[in-house]
Amino acid sequence: MLSLGPIGFVAPWLLLALPALPLIWWLLRVTPPAPRRQAFPALRLLRDLPAPEETPARTPWWLLLLRLAAAALIVLGLARPVWGPGAATQGDGPLLLVVDDGWPSAAGWPARAAAAQAALEAAAREGRRAALLATAPPESGEAPRPTALMPAEALRARLAALRPKPWAPDRAAALAALRDWSAQQPGGFASLYLADGVEHQAEGDGFTPLAEALAAAGPLTLARAEGRPAHLLLPPRAEPDRLHLALRQTPAAAPAEVAVLARTGDGRALARAVIPIPAGAGQGEAALALPIEIRNQITRLEIEGEETAGAAVLLDERFRRRPVGLVGPVEQGASTPLIGPLYYLERALEPHAELRQGNGTGNGTGSGAIASLLSRQLAVMVLADRPLPEDTERAALARWVEEGGTLIRFAGPRLAESPDPLLPVRLRAGERQLGGALSWEQPQGLAPFADGSPFAGLAPPAEVTVSTQVLAEPGPQLADRSWARLADGTPLVTAEARGAGRIVLFHVTANAEWSNLPLSGLFIDMLRRVVALSSGVAGAEGSQPLAPLETMDGFGRLGPAPGGAGAIAANRFADTAPGPRHPPGWYGVPGEGGERRALNLSASLPAPRPAAAPPAGTALQAIGGVPAERDLGPWLLAAALLLLAADLLLSLAQRGLVGRAARLAALPLLLALAAGPVRAQAQGQAQPGWQQMPLATRIGFVASGDAGLDETVRQGLAGLSDYVNRRTAAALAEPVAIRPGQDDLSTLPLLYWVVTAGTPTPDGAAAGALNDFMRQGGIILIDTRGEGSGEGFSPGAAAALGRVTRPLAIPPLAPVSPEHVLTRAFYLLPPELPGRFAGGQVWVSRQEDRANDSVSPVIIGGHDWVGAWAVDERGANPFAVIPGGSRQRTLAYRFGVNLVMYALTGNYKGDQVHVPAILERLGN
Repeated sequence: MLSLGPIGFVAPWLLLALPALPLIWWLLRVTPPAPRRQAFPALRLLRDLPAPEETPARTPWWLLLLRLAAAALIVLGLARPVWGPGAATQGDGPLLLVVDDGWPSAAGWPARAAAAQAALEAAAREGRRAALLATAPPESGEAPRPTALMPAEALRARLAALRPKPWAPDRAAALAALRDWSAQQPGGFASLYLADGVEHQAEGDGFTPLAEALAAAGPLTLARAEGRPAHLLLPPRAEPDRLHLALRQTPAAAPAEVAVLARTGDGRALARAVIPIPAGAGQGEAALALPIEIRNQITRLEIEGEETAGAAVLLDERFRRRPVGLVGPVEQGASTPLIGPLYYLERALEPHAELRQGNGTGNGTGSGAIASLLSRQLAVMVLADRPLPEDTERAALARWVEEGGTLIRFAGPRLAESPDPLLPVRLRAGERQLGGALSWEQPQGLAPFADGSPFAGLAPPAEVTVSTQVLAEPGPQLADRSWARLADGTPLVTAEARGAGRIVLFHVTANAEWSNLPLSGLFIDMLRRVVALSSGVAGAEGSQPLAPLETMDGFGRLGPAPGGAGAIAANRFADTAPGPRHPPGWYGVPGEGGERRALNLSASLPAPRPAAAPPAGTALQAIGGVPAERDLGPWLLAAALLLLAADLLLSLAQRGLVGRAARLAALPLLLALAAGPVRAQAQGQAQPGWQQMPLATRIGFVASGDAGLDETVRQGLAGLSDYVNRRTAAALAEPVAIRPGQDDLSTLPLLYWVVTAGTPTPDGAAAGALNDFMRQGGIILIDTRGEGSGEGFSPGAAAALGRVTRPLAIPPLAPVSPEHVLTRAFYLLPPELPGRFAGGQVWVSRQEDRANDSVSPVIIGGHDWVGAWAVDERGANPFAVIPGGSRQRTLAYRFGVNLVMYALTGNYKGDQVHVPAILERLGN
C-alpha cells in the first residue's frame, strides 16, 4: 500500500496512468466543426460553392479541464484510495494476532476489537495470511492455542465472535502453545499483541516471556490502552449499619474517584458510594452506610459505568442468613415458659433467624453445648447468664469470635459473680439493684439511643424500666463501647470488636427478672439489629453439590451457565477459584427457594499489577480512537461519471445539437446528479408533510442527531415495514424520525428509541410528550444495542438508560415470559426475542395496566433489532447477526412482526378464544 498523508492506495500501480494525462490533453484539444445544413437543389449549384480550407476548431480550455479531471478521477478511483488507513503492522509475512481476552479487557472492548479489525483489514489489503491467539482459556477449558493461518478476510468472523472471558488470561499456557505453533512457521511471522496491561500472576512475570517469544519470531507491535487502570472490586466486609467497600487497581499517576452502586435482585440501585484513590495508590476504601433492612436487600455491588467481571460482586446468604446458637445456664429449665432465660430469646429471634441449640447435657445448657454448636457453621452465639470457666470451650469460643463470629451475652446472678475475659467491658463485683428495699433509687427508664448506635432510630417505650443491672468499670473507652444507656447514663448494652468478630453484652437478664425489656417489642428490634450486624454464613455443608444457576460473562452480566460449567461441593466452595469449569456467578440448589452461593472473581485474584516493559525494538500502538477507514474509490468514480455526463451535455451544446430549452431542462438533471451521494433531506430529520397524512400507518423513531445512527434505524424500520407488508395484511408507510416535544405523536402506534451513552435526558416538554404517548396507548421500544452477544458494542448505554428514562413514567418491569403476548401475537417465538444480538434480557411491564388494554407501554432490550432488520440500497443486510445464522435473522424479523401486531391490535392473542388454535399449532 502506498500512503500519501491520510490517504492510502491499495492498488498504487494504477497511478502510473496519471502521466498519460498530457496525451489525453492533446487528443482532446480538437473539436470537429459543427455541422451546417445546406440546400442541395442541383449539381449546377455545386459549382458555385466556395471551397475554403477549414481548420479544426479549438476545444475551450474549461472543457479540457473538465475532461482531464474526469480522467484523473477514474485513475484515482481505480487505484482504490482509502481515507485514514490503519497503521500497518511491521513485516510482510504472516500476521499473528494475540489478544488478551481476560476480565480486564472487557473495559474498552469495542476499542480493542476495532484495533484488531483494523489490523486484519490492513493485512487483507496486503494479501497477508493471519492467525488468532486468545490468551484466556476458552469455555471448554482447553488450553489457549493459535488458529491455523488463513486469509485475513476469513479471520474477521472469528475475531467478531471473540468475547472477553470472566477469568484471567493464562499466558504460560499461551506461551507453550505459541512455541509449538512457531515451530511450524519456518519463515517467521509478525505479531500484533493487544495486551491488557495487567500482570495476573501473584508472583513473577508472565508477560515478558510471552512478549519475548513473539519478538524472537519476528517484528512485534504491542497495542495497549494507556491511562486506564484495571479495577478489581473486592467482597465487602459487614460492619454496624454499613458495608466496608474495598477496591484494588493498577496504580495510576493521578488521583481518582470510583463510584460503586448497590443493586437489588431485580436491578434497582439502592445506594451509591464513592471510593477515593490517591495518586500512585493501588487500593481504596469507603463505607456504604445503609439501614439493616435495606442492606439485606442488596444482591450485587458494581462499579458504576464499568462492565467487567472484576467490577461486580455478588452478595449471597453469607450477608443475610445468620444461624443463631442459644446456650443458657448449666441448670435445667432454660426454656421454661415465662421464667426461663431462653424463653424470650427463642420467641424474639425465631421469626428472623435460624435457631440452634447445642447437644450437650441439659438440652443445650449443659457441658458440651458450646462445642456442639461450634462444630457447625454459626453466625451468632447467645449466652444467657452463662459464665465461661477457663477451659477448651472458652478457648474455642474466643477463636470463633476472632474469626468473625458475633457473641451476644446476657447478664445474670451467675455472670455477676464470675465474670470472664469474653466481655466487652470489665464488670464491677455484684449487681446494682434499683428500687429495692435497701435502695433509695427508683427503676430507671432507657435514654434515647445515640446517632452512632446500631439502635439509632428506635424509640424506647416509657414503660420499659430496669430494676437490676451489672455495672461496668469506668474507663476511657466505656463511652465508645456503649450502644444503649439508662436514663441516668449507666450502660445498658456495651460492645467491643475482637479481631473480625464482635462481643455484645446486655447488662440485664434475658428474662423479666431484672427488667421488663424482654416483654417489649423493643427487645425484638434490638436483637434483630445485633444479629443483622453479623457476617452470616453459607447454608449448605458437607459434600452436597452446588450446581451453576447463573454465571457471569466477561462484562459482568449474569446469564445461563455454559454447558461446560460444573457443580462445586459445598465444603470446597471457599477454596474454588473461578475459571472455565467454574465461572463466577450463582451456584446452589435449583428450584424455588433453593439456597444460592456467590462465587466472585475478585475473591481469588491477586492485587493487579502493571505488566512489565515490552522487549527492546517493540513498536508501540495506543488502543482507542482508531478512526474508521473510508473507501474513497466509489465516490471518486461517481464524481467522474458526473463530470462525463456534464461533458456530454456541454459537448452537444457546443455543436449546436442541444437547444436552449433542452439546456434548461438538463440543468435540474445535473443538480440531481450532483446531489446523488447526498440525500435531499437528512434521514435523521422528520420529513415535512408526514403529519399531513394521518391515514398512513407508520413507525416512528426518536432522532438522535447522529446521521449515521439515524440512517441505520431508518434502514432497519424500512426493512421491517417491507417485511410486514409482504407477510401480513398490515400496510406500513415509510418510517419517520420524530422529535418528542416538537412533533405530534398521536398518529404513531410504535416508537423506536435507540439509547446510547450520549443520548440527552429528555427535557420537560419531551418527557411530557412521551408520557402522554404511553398513556394514550402508544408503545416505546428502547434499545441499548449492547446486550447478550453484543456486550460492549455500545459502551455506556446501560448506564445512560437509567438517566434517560428517569423523567418518564416507566412502570415496574419484568422479563418477557413464554406466555407473554409478544411471543405469540403473530408467530410463536421463544421469550429471548433475538435481534442482531441474542442472549440478553427483554423487559416489559410487570403489572398489566387495564386502562391501556393490558398492553405494556414500554419494551426495553439491547438486541439491536434495527441492525438485524436493516436493508441497504442494494437490498442486502449490511450488518451481520451475532452469533450468526439465517435462523437468528428470521427470528428477528418475526419478532418485528409480533411487535407491530402487538402495537396495532393489543393483547387480542391473550384471549382464551385463541387457545385451541395455539395448542393445535404447538402440537404440529
